[in-house]
Amino acid sequence: MTDENGKSYLQDNEELQSMNTTNDSHDTSEENVQKKTEKHKVITFVVVDILLKPTGNAPIMKKKKWTVDCDKKIGWIIEFIKKYLKLEPSEKLFLYVNQTFAPSPDQIVKNLYDCYSTDGKLVLHYCKTQAWG
Repeated sequence: MTDENGKSYLQDNEELQSMNTTNDSHDTSEENVQKKTEKHKVITFVVVDILLKPTGNAPIMKKKKWTVDCDKKIGWIIEFIKKYLKLEPSEKLFLYVNQTFAPSPDQIVKNLYDCYSTDGKLVLHYCKTQAWG
């Protein structure tokens, strides 16, 4: 198409494709730029510190401070603690945030960390019987 001065301001798809094929030596087409950026992607993980404290009759863990991927769910942490303490699969494990409430197993760690962390750590209490809530 042309404007009133006769200059072209919109090109059809064939013209654009021919331009992209002629510019391959410069690698400026969108496709080539995307390929280059995909090769150099940096994967970053956001982690949070959690402090695991035993309550009641729960066994004591040797290591109390752990770094966890922020996208993990509370259910994953419960299963991790059960494996670490070598509990039977049938045994229950209860987890509490700051000795106040039990988060649902599908709750994401980052949400809890953003709301309830103190001194840069999310404090979670674990026990084998219900303690609070």
